[in-house]
Formats: sequence, C-alpha cells, structure tokens
Amino acid sequence: MEFNIVDFFIHLDKYLDIAIRQYGILTYAILFFVIFAETGFVFTPFLPGDSLLFAAGTLSVISVLNVHYLFLLLTLAAVTGNSSNYLIGHLVGEKIFHKYPRFLKKEYLDRTHEFYEKHGGSTVIITRFVPIIRTFAPFVAGVGSMTFTRFSVYNITGGVLWVGAFIYGGYFFGNIPLVKNNFSIVTIAIILISILPAVIEYFRRK
Repeated sequence: MEFNIVDFFIHLDKYLDIAIRQYGILTYAILFFVIFAETGFVFTPFLPGDSLLFAAGTLSVISVLNVHYLFLLLTLAAVTGNSSNYLIGHLVGEKIFHKYPRFLKKEYLDRTHEFYEKHGGSTVIITRFVPIIRTFAPFVAGVGSMTFTRFSVYNITGGVLWVGAFIYGGYFFGNIPLVKNNFSIVTIAIILISILPAVIEYFRRK
C-alpha cells in the first residue's frame, strides 16, 4: 500500500497494522522514533502518542510485536525523549519561541507554565496524559530552575505510568475474545481514544 510519508508518521496509530505487515520487527524502530520525537522535540506535538501506544498494545496480541518488549522500548523512548526536550529548553530557552513563532505556539508554552504554577514538579507526570502539553512540559522544566536530577525522577515515573497504562491497556483489551473476533471494534476504539483527549480539553476549557 502506498502512502505519503508525512501522513504515515502523523497517523501511525491508524497505519500501524499496515506497518507491522510490511516491516515486521522493524516496526519497533518506527514506534521508538515516533514516541521519542513526540516527547523529545518541542515542534512535534502533532505526532500520535496515547492512541499509538494503545494501538501497539492491542496489535501485539495478533502480530510479531511483544507487549513486554514494547513496554520497555517505548518507556525508554518516552524517558529519553523528555530528557532531550529538557536539555533543549535548558540550552536554548524561550529564545526558540521568538525565533520560530510560525512553528511554535506561545499559547502552548503559556498553558504549560500554568500547569507548573498549579502542580509544581508533578506537572512532568500529570502532563504525560495531556496531549500537546506533554511535549512542552520538559522544555519548560529545562527553561526553569528544576534540576535535571529532580526532573529525571518525575520523568521516569511519568514515562513508566504513561506507557504502561496504554500499552497494557491495549494488550488486555485486545485479548478479549469479542475484540479478537471482531477486530473492526479495535479500529473504532483507537479512533475514539485518539480524539478523546481533545474532547476532554475542549469541555475543560469551556
């Protein structure tokens, strides 16, 4: 199947079953790259996160992917991605937002600052479950006064909880006989999960 490479990565959660059939165990590397980039670069918050982890966990039931390897590998991707983002924030700071305003929305930076004012260091854990903001949280931590040691404790805790919740959630959901026999249900569930955070954020802001 032919697809646009940019669209493939942006919607990897929906193309994942195709990727597994075409690339086999190389899918591990693709997943690592996307999860690392989604959390590691402040300009890529549009990449899939929650829904991709859930889809990977679900598809591990019927594919060459191993759910435990996925958990370890993608936790590593999430933790090292956040660490990379922290270092970018520490070295470059807010200057990058003034230099590239077309690609980096200051609104997201301001919303992340609000999270830190409300939740303190635990923001690094909490925002793991908040799309877009989770990409900016480690950057803001690097810009601020949080030490790397303190950040790392929150980072590792958040990474384990986030990846574990969605990977194993998808895995156990996918093991339900009804789902295994009617895999279209999984597709619908993945789509719903991918849009759910946006819906929750919409009503929260309202």
